[in-house]
Amino acid sequence: MKVILTTLNAKYIHTSMAIRLLKAYSGHEFDIELTEYTIKDPVMNIVSDLFQRRPDVIGFSCYIWNMEETIKVIDILKKVMPEVKIILGGPEVSYDTGYWMERAHGVDFIVMGEGEETFHHLLQVIEGDRKYHFVYGIAYRKGEEVIINPPRPKSDLNSLPSPHRFQEDIPNISKRIIYFETSRGCPFQCQFCLSSIENGVRYYDIERVKADITFLIDNGAKVIKFLDRTFNINHTYAMEMFKFLIENNRGCIFQFEITADIMRPEVLQFLADNAPPGIFRFEIGVQSTNDPTNVLVKRRQNFEKLSRTVNIIKNSGRIAQHLDLIAGLPEEDYDTFRQTFNDVFALRPEELQLGFLKMLRGTGLRRDAEKYDYTYMDQAPYEILGSHKLPFADIVRLKRLEDVLEKYWNSHRMDHTLNYLMKHEFDSPFDFFQEFGDYWEGQGWQKIGHQLEDLFSRLSAFLMQRGVKRMPVVLGLMKLDYFLNHKYKPRKIWWESPISKDDWSLFMHSVIERPEAVSGGFAELRLGERELQKHAVLEVLPFSLQDVLEGGTGDVNDGEGEQTLLMVLYQQDDSEQPSFYAMQLSAANPV
Repeated sequence: MKVILTTLNAKYIHTSMAIRLLKAYSGHEFDIELTEYTIKDPVMNIVSDLFQRRPDVIGFSCYIWNMEETIKVIDILKKVMPEVKIILGGPEVSYDTGYWMERAHGVDFIVMGEGEETFHHLLQVIEGDRKYHFVYGIAYRKGEEVIINPPRPKSDLNSLPSPHRFQEDIPNISKRIIYFETSRGCPFQCQFCLSSIENGVRYYDIERVKADITFLIDNGAKVIKFLDRTFNINHTYAMEMFKFLIENNRGCIFQFEITADIMRPEVLQFLADNAPPGIFRFEIGVQSTNDPTNVLVKRRQNFEKLSRTVNIIKNSGRIAQHLDLIAGLPEEDYDTFRQTFNDVFALRPEELQLGFLKMLRGTGLRRDAEKYDYTYMDQAPYEILGSHKLPFADIVRLKRLEDVLEKYWNSHRMDHTLNYLMKHEFDSPFDFFQEFGDYWEGQGWQKIGHQLEDLFSRLSAFLMQRGVKRMPVVLGLMKLDYFLNHKYKPRKIWWESPISKDDWSLFMHSVIERPEAVSGGFAELRLGERELQKHAVLEVLPFSLQDVLEGGTGDVNDGEGEQTLLMVLYQQDDSEQPSFYAMQLSAANPV
């Protein structure tokens, strides 16, 4: 009996740990082949590929991001291969299982919950006496009737073989994101999350975990993403793992979901002192800072302690942080969400993701949807369309904010400009992103693509239309940010009036003659005119750049204020990151 295990990943770079866990557990007894696709692959291409493999059984791993496309594949498969047995598993079909059996008539079985033991038993029964009523943890068809068997007890994790040792995976380990788990379960009860359904946390033996990670790194792993719902819930386990990864990383990057308000001071201090810059990335779910909301969704959170953790990590400069918000939770209206956004943005995370509540099957909020007047999409991802506190009109506005937040803040194309705008020109970060998002959609830009230059010119157009108080300062910071977005000396600029060739030559000679007047240790570089001609760009800024970077407004008074000669250098070290330098000028004596 030939078995194909497959899934439709969100992107090519992703890998499915689920199907590898199943093969690791059952591959010694059955002929199991793994193949992965993406949700962007044409349905007929997927069907044709599966058809040519001639399986007897096909198992699909199902999630909110691939469910609808998976059903399309199954519907066609059953028409061209009516004899093949179709098995579904994964979080999207483990709840409301009867609904999926009724909706997807081509599905023969659904495995509910953890799949290793259940899937193995089901394959034995398919190949054997076909007495499916003995297989705990499945749903199946008996004529026209759908039978849902009792659940299976949880597995002993240390009895499960490693999913990371397949020889056929080795050539691609360095090219993909590797998903990894050290535990299953979550200690918290957040009513919007599927993890709240399983009580307790179970761990793999830590020496086994270390051995698997060593194997992956030995074979070229570049990014390992841990799937643990709260990596730091067991402080002793987490500390030992952090130490191991620091000592054995060899340049691999590790991503974790942590709960920031329970991070112990000694762990924070250890990471601040010892983590090599760039190898760790923390994802922290804040979701809301509105106390009534957190009470209703059973989310225990101390925002003061969370903020302390985020700030300590940020100040260490060693670990990137990704913070999450959810719009649409109970008792969270537009105004309270504005406060939530500003509370969290004040922490200045490297990334701030604004998501919208999804009414996941099996969660408490989905069961209580009527209580909060939720309307939501009938099909995955079940995103809300409105609630008792957040009408659809407000959701639409927040969608606009989310769009420019992603393009401008999370991409880090204009950090100097955005920080200045939000400190000196707008009432709050929320107001900046909301006003810009509204303007963006009003111009119809959401319907067309953009290049790097477009992002700068569109922000400039918005600010000019709005009438910011210190536009020369903002434009100067935008020029700085634009130059810093290139690895090589840019061939074009987005503003209309670069300095003239004569002025360029004059300023260049001034820099060469007085290198000690240039900031940032420029004189120590000992660069000659030829190197500067090849690797430098110059621009005059009508304000003191030092003052602005230190938090000042850079106000210009009728042309009598300070000026700055900005110089950006490219290709000066192995990092290929540009560096900038400044020379103070005066309006009366520019050189």
